[in-house]
Amino acid sequence: MPSSLPIKDAGARFENAALFDSVRTRRIIAFIIDYFLIFFLCFAAVPLIFILGFATFGAGWLLYAILVPGVALIYIAWTLGGPKQATWGMQMMDLRLVRYDNESMDWLTGVAHAVLFWVFHTVLTPAIALVALFARHKRMLHDIVLGTVAVRGSQFLVSKD
Repeated sequence: MPSSLPIKDAGARFENAALFDSVRTRRIIAFIIDYFLIFFLCFAAVPLIFILGFATFGAGWLLYAILVPGVALIYIAWTLGGPKQATWGMQMMDLRLVRYDNESMDWLTGVAHAVLFWVFHTVLTPAIALVALFARHKRMLHDIVLGTVAVRGSQFLVSKD
């Protein structure tokens, strides 16, 4: 069973300033890249749902109502919850999302991260972005709630000691 750092010492492995070099800017660019990728995935799913609709006597066409959030959540769960702990946009920007408790990201935490981002962004705009200007380690509000932090992937060393 992997050990995890105690909560009081969890932030000690994040003291290297290079971990957070231009993280905010890279997150914005990664967000844009990811949404273009999600758009193209949705575009590819449209004809599949169209054909499915005929095969299910129209019931499959109900999937159009949840197409964009469904594709986005599957994409985020698959990529953030995967071994690289980053969406494809985050990987292109040399970012990864890690947990303060030293455990690996799982698909459920990835989905919760996305849902909280959407909820906070909708309810608290622009406060969600302002939090990152003042929070320790450039964390956004949904990062703080979930106990996650975005770091430079090339600078982050995984340790389970």
